[in-house]
Amino acid sequence: MSRPRSTSAAAPDASVGEEPGEVGGASARGPSVHRVVVVGAGLTGLATAWRLRDDVDVTVLEASDRVGGEILTVPFAGARFDVGADAFLARQPEAERLARDAGFTDDDLVAPAISSVSLWIRGRLRPLPDGTVLGAPTDPRAVLRSRVLGPLALARAAMEPLLPRRRSVGDLSVAELIGSRFGRDVVDRLVEPLLGGVYAGRSDRLSAQAAAAPVWKVAQEHRSLVRGLAAHRAASSEDTRPVFLTLRDGLGRLVERLVDDLGDRVRTEQRVTGLERRGEVGWQVSTADGQVVAADSVVLAVPAAVAAELLGGVSPEAAREFAGIPSASVGVIALAYPWDGAPAGSGVLVPPSEERTVKAITLASNKWPHHAGHDRFLLRASVGRIDDDRALAWDEQVLLERVDREVREMTGLTGAPVDHHVQRWRAALPQYEVGHRARIDRINHALREDAPSVFAGGAALDGLGLAARARDAERLAHEVRFAAGKIAVG
Repeated sequence: MSRPRSTSAAAPDASVGEEPGEVGGASARGPSVHRVVVVGAGLTGLATAWRLRDDVDVTVLEASDRVGGEILTVPFAGARFDVGADAFLARQPEAERLARDAGFTDDDLVAPAISSVSLWIRGRLRPLPDGTVLGAPTDPRAVLRSRVLGPLALARAAMEPLLPRRRSVGDLSVAELIGSRFGRDVVDRLVEPLLGGVYAGRSDRLSAQAAAAPVWKVAQEHRSLVRGLAAHRAASSEDTRPVFLTLRDGLGRLVERLVDDLGDRVRTEQRVTGLERRGEVGWQVSTADGQVVAADSVVLAVPAAVAAELLGGVSPEAAREFAGIPSASVGVIALAYPWDGAPAGSGVLVPPSEERTVKAITLASNKWPHHAGHDRFLLRASVGRIDDDRALAWDEQVLLERVDREVREMTGLTGAPVDHHVQRWRAALPQYEVGHRARIDRINHALREDAPSVFAGGAALDGLGLAARARDAERLAHEVRFAAGKIAVG
């Protein structure tokens, strides 16, 4: 099925409302229409509005001149290439469900051709041991074969099944949970590079409960992590679906499809500056250019700092909690090399202890079938961590030279890059620090008490990645439908 696509939505030319400067269409159609303003046009906001579009009068306000948040597909080296999110978890159904509901088919969905990741350890590539779960090993023999750990570290990790059950209660850091069971070297060599690739965070600050949920769950149920995680993997071994999927020609196609369907409900360059009560149950949402949009419900799908600012006069407690969520800045450098002997594998992860600029490399021409067969070898390198964003401040040429030098050392590529794209993502990755789940509970409680028709979502709260964002959109849409009386009670 094909249909015309556009990448932007035109803003309405006229304002309709009860007062001068008020924008909206609901009041013109009658008071019975439930008016919803979604603040933020990342995937959470767009997908929430898209799922609500037939049930309520929904408007999406986006501060920047583009939509999609950290999804961005650009023309690069003769291809459409993702320089933000580049895949989604396929064994969590929500992102694939969103794509299929939006009209994408099996022909559009692409699974990795290979999933062979290496670690850069002491100046050499070592295979990521089979059977690791967020860095926690489940197969000691695979760790031994990988030669990632030295003899003493191997002996320490091998003791894990003999250790007594962890007795402490409450959340703790990923480093404390896994390090107390396997030793610090496992954290430094296996856990840190994986968490750095996903969160750009530090294992001694990230919450085990929120950032390493599978390991946390096993730790609550089993004395030994090795045995518990091995049982977990065995139970899921019959699932033959790919772990990841993406869209042929880029994830930007999903954003384009949602925006096309939403049409002029999406308004860019509309920075929301105020959220105030309107009567007993309604809201008015103010923008920087002086417009006011009336709403019965408001969805905040924005970064934590923006949510904190908007909620300051509405729910001070929720605002304080949002303000306590830090974010990491990262960069993605896309590089195209001549085909002069392609490196093996799908990617490389680099522990912070190696003190390199590059923290991860995705060998896109190996990993994704739709990027194979070009006359250039395409890859993307990632930089930036919560405690080290120096590379983001470098001049583009300096950054390119440093990244190119490290990429060629790690991959064996010899030719100079023939094309590049540098994408800086400022404050893009929220950090789920110890106690994050309790923080979410406090935010939700405060909003229920102070502003029951304001709903908060987005990556700052519950899950990075497209599957989590699509799941969040389903939740938000359900809550708004309930508030609008579209779902019967009982």
